[in-house]
Amino acid sequence: MDISLENASITADGVRAAAARLKGKAVRTPLLESQTLNDIVGGRVLLKAEMLQHYGSFKFRGAYNLISQLTEEERRRGILAWSSGNHAQGVAFAARMAGAQATIIMPADAPAIKTENVKALGADIIFYDRYSEDREAIAERIIAEKGMVLAPSFDHPHIIEGQGTVALETVEDAEAGGLSLDAFIICCGGGGLTSGCATILEDASPETHVWIAEPEGFDEAWASIRDGVLHRADVTQRTICDAIATPAPGRLTLPIMKRLVRGGLTVTEDDVRKAMVFAWRELKLVVEPGGAAALAGLLAGKFDTKGKTTAVTLSGGNVDPPLFAAILEGRPVPV
Repeated sequence: MDISLENASITADGVRAAAARLKGKAVRTPLLESQTLNDIVGGRVLLKAEMLQHYGSFKFRGAYNLISQLTEEERRRGILAWSSGNHAQGVAFAARMAGAQATIIMPADAPAIKTENVKALGADIIFYDRYSEDREAIAERIIAEKGMVLAPSFDHPHIIEGQGTVALETVEDAEAGGLSLDAFIICCGGGGLTSGCATILEDASPETHVWIAEPEGFDEAWASIRDGVLHRADVTQRTICDAIATPAPGRLTLPIMKRLVRGGLTVTEDDVRKAMVFAWRELKLVVEPGGAAALAGLLAGKFDTKGKTTAVTLSGGNVDPPLFAAILEGRPVPV
């Protein structure tokens, strides 16, 4: 199932086909609204609660969409992925559902909750140092040795189209409530979720402007879109937003984002911590740092929501208890 990135096609029909595959397999996560939040920002905010997806992240969608389309022979070869944790869990669960063995290349400092879940799902883990080693080079070596099938964290058509079902559900549920979306703000790492959502929004809700939210120091996706050249993040930096601390946007995702993303929000670690506290106290939701980036941008006043209806992804909820407790209590957060 090797797909040439140069000839890959990501379409709205592909997202709809992914939704059909995921029906009954993925959780149709709720679209939530908070009057408190609406009052703060002066508009209506619809929160797509993907921390309630299987294993606490939207990543299961893309993983299942890819793995469900593998041949029996490909499944026997085994599935390889790299991830700081959320994609790892999605791949491990989807692989188990397909009767395939998964191996995940994970950073040694990945949150324990994520590594524990991956192990519990029966996947093998290969740890690496994210600050000095290249996970893609490790993957290439393993594939050459063992012939495993790669499930990339974002740069694959089936992954992208699976992630796009987040926006498809959001639009459908908003319309069922008599609402149209002025904007959709997406937590962005490598751009799989963003490009999948933007693809379906262009077709299903073309009036909706797509924005991305990224952590300070890892805002290379918007910089690449804005400047028209590929930017790379300094991955030796530390951040609590591990889920979206990617080196660079993808070869597939960047062209889509260049065409369809209207703007970017850069959020600080303090912005993110405040958003996590708000989500816990006011919404009664556990949101991990990377999954809170879009909400952080709204609460920090970095996007004008006055008089608008804005959808926001809460893209994951896998945060280690000690880190979450420190954030809720306002204590220093080691990274």
